Amino acid sequence: MELSKNYLPSATEEKWYQHWMDKGYFRSQPDGRPSFTVVIPPPNVTGVLHMGHTLNETVQDILVRRARMTGFNACWVPGSDHASIATEAKVVDMLKREKGIEKSQLTRDEFLKYAYEWKDKYGGIIYSQIKKLGCSCDWDRVSFTMDDHYYEAVIKVFVDLYGKGKIYRGARMINWDPKAKTALSDEEVDYKDIQGKLYYVNYAIVDSENNPTGEYITIATQRPETIMGDTAICVNPNDERYAHLKGHFAVVPLVNRKVPVIFDEYVDPAFGTGALKVTPAHDINDYNLGLKHNLEIVDTLNEDGTLSAAAGVFIGMDRFAARKKTISTLQEQGLLVREQEYTTRLGYSQRNPDTVVEPRISTQWFVKMAEMAKPALDAVVNGDVRIHPGDRFMATYKYWMENVKDWCISRQLWWGQRIPAFYAPDGSFEVAETVEQAIQQFAAKGATYTAADLKQDEDVLDTWFSSWLWPVEVFHGITKPGNPDINYYYPTSVLVTGQDIIFFWVARMIMAGLEYKQEKPFSDVYFTGMVRDKQGRKMSKSLGNSPDLLELIHQFGADAVRCGIMISSPAGNDLLFDEASCDQGQKFCNKIWNALKLVKMWEGRLEANSTPTASDFAVRWFESRLREVQLQVDGLFKDFRLSEALKAIYSLIWDDFCSYYLEWVKPGFEQPMDAAVFNQTVLFFDQLMQLLHPFMPFVTEEVYHLLSERPAGDDLLVKQFQTTAAPSHPTLVEGALAIEVITSIRDARNKHQIKPKDTITLHIDTHHENAFHQIESILAKQVNAKAIVYTKTPVPGSITLVVQKDKFYLETEATTVDTGAQKKQLEEDLVYQQGFLASVEKKLSNERFVQNAKPEVIAIERKKKADAEEKIKAITESLKQL
Repeated sequence: MELSKNYLPSATEEKWYQHWMDKGYFRSQPDGRPSFTVVIPPPNVTGVLHMGHTLNETVQDILVRRARMTGFNACWVPGSDHASIATEAKVVDMLKREKGIEKSQLTRDEFLKYAYEWKDKYGGIIYSQIKKLGCSCDWDRVSFTMDDHYYEAVIKVFVDLYGKGKIYRGARMINWDPKAKTALSDEEVDYKDIQGKLYYVNYAIVDSENNPTGEYITIATQRPETIMGDTAICVNPNDERYAHLKGHFAVVPLVNRKVPVIFDEYVDPAFGTGALKVTPAHDINDYNLGLKHNLEIVDTLNEDGTLSAAAGVFIGMDRFAARKKTISTLQEQGLLVREQEYTTRLGYSQRNPDTVVEPRISTQWFVKMAEMAKPALDAVVNGDVRIHPGDRFMATYKYWMENVKDWCISRQLWWGQRIPAFYAPDGSFEVAETVEQAIQQFAAKGATYTAADLKQDEDVLDTWFSSWLWPVEVFHGITKPGNPDINYYYPTSVLVTGQDIIFFWVARMIMAGLEYKQEKPFSDVYFTGMVRDKQGRKMSKSLGNSPDLLELIHQFGADAVRCGIMISSPAGNDLLFDEASCDQGQKFCNKIWNALKLVKMWEGRLEANSTPTASDFAVRWFESRLREVQLQVDGLFKDFRLSEALKAIYSLIWDDFCSYYLEWVKPGFEQPMDAAVFNQTVLFFDQLMQLLHPFMPFVTEEVYHLLSERPAGDDLLVKQFQTTAAPSHPTLVEGALAIEVITSIRDARNKHQIKPKDTITLHIDTHHENAFHQIESILAKQVNAKAIVYTKTPVPGSITLVVQKDKFYLETEATTVDTGAQKKQLEEDLVYQQGFLASVEKKLSNERFVQNAKPEVIAIERKKKADAEEKIKAITESLKQL
């Protein structure tokens, strides 16, 4: 068949993905092989793949494909998260925009009907993108965190933990998202340093009899709109400025509320004025002071961030508009003393990044975390769960787990698993999986109720409370404990995820796995870095700097995109993504394609040849080089250094195979191709495609099948790697020597403008003549030398160059040698080598380095020193001869 000029990815990708699906290669069932299990970090059902997802899914597919090709029963479970806050916000917006309906106009069941319709319409988009990327997921195992069995599992776990005393209900200061109108956990708040202001406000002082003293106390506040919620003024008991105010009161501006002056060492006398307004409903530290001093709590904010009736003024006004109104009113009343620029940290909702979080007193459900965190911390510290790269993320993990707070798990939403608490008319409640069980539990305590009497909690559970069960419940481990799938696939093998959810998800999955399976949920955690644009900014929709994945695939092909993002992404490190890296991937596909066309061109020119040729060395050398990289890649996969593995394979194919090996074995013009060499070349090409396949599955499968006729079922995706023997190092050394000498001589020919068709006589002054005998014919062919001569004396009128420790003289009749240019080049080489030698000697003269470095490292440095000295000697002799 005639091959296209360039590799055409679109038709190839569709063809092979469908072929793999038809063959059932992605499906997995328990059998006698060892399992290799990966569960996809479930993307939000609302979403489309962004570049962070692209990196994450590519890494997982590489690991899964490699495992499948090394004898494992690979199972990659896909799925999505119901994403309670984000999805509900999108559904609410859709209803308002498309149907003119407010959520408040609907019953819960009516709203959920719309939510499921929305999920059914948009939920599959992300799966089609994952397929486009080439991901080999088991599509028979798609899971969703609101599936019936999954919903049941979440409820079972809630009831179980409540029964164990690990879940409780209580009024606490929590983080509140006024836009979503729901509680957030501490981990769902992102803090930003902003430039704000301190407002200095006077409060009039009255005595215990409510008589004005004519004195004012000045407080500094960042949030004047909360003044109406003040229930005390607090000063330090050791602050002499305020000692006389004991037993006095302050009058809260705008609302004229009389509040006590209290004393507590919590207040820093050096900050602001040393006097603190205490607003227990709107600050966690004030809340704790309020508890300690038994202060009234006045909540001046509604759930949507507007001022409540309790504020007394500016009722219904947005909190930030109320701030401006408060400031202007205080100015009018002469109570605003001054304003001061002030840098502060402000919490924003992770789910609504433009929304400032409000501290708020609220009755919520919490999980006690300290007891569950301890075994999850131990599992990582003792190496039962390995983190990659551990040196970067171990400290982060330990910090989170050693400073863990109770987890607020209730959300004031309708989309999600509804909290299984059932309330009686008197306010008492029972936690149960069903209302029938709740009735029985009430009856056991002597209370008789019907289903109509009981009201279920309106709140739903935090999305993370469902996704922490992911590695267990995708195999029905909670709802059908001990089933064949959970016994075979759990614990899973590797979790690939982003560093930003190390506590949200990774730590909590370890807690849940240890609680419900008494075993870790995975053996290894591979953290990908953050994908940033070339200016270093995090890619986001709001900045408009995140490319469309499908558009990238359309432009470059899936393999090129995978190659582009992987080659620049060392584990855990942020990567600067540039579309130029996809272009590099596309060029790599075309390089492989052109190599295929060259090899196929030789197919019609085969002839048996029993005479040893230059190709014999080339075959031996590349076989050793291939083995070397195969072993290197094995080691890199074990250490999860996937980017380095791809770079090693990339260089092996582009440089060693295409640039050197194929050139070395290429027959002369209209000359036959040695059949044995051709067959070996095809075998090498097969092995290269197999090695590259996990990274770039489509182009490798296509090339593999075009190289030779394959029997049914002989597909790269399931082709098993063979055990790799150690390489033959002498051949590797000679091959590397050939490459360096050929490159140097070609550079010298170019500098001296020797035309490619002009032959040279190559004179070699070396102490390792045997090594050059191995590569003579390759050298002659690659540098167009009509003869190779060994010498111990300079060749007058020739071009002189030094490679490693050897001297080379290029003799040509067609070119006048410019000895001045040669001398300049040799002098530049000498300066470089002298500088290099000085740096090595400095290192070896450092006693601390010599004492602490491994013996093999010292040996390498000493060899560098000896080689540099030899080269300096050779260059110096050449300069003398010139």
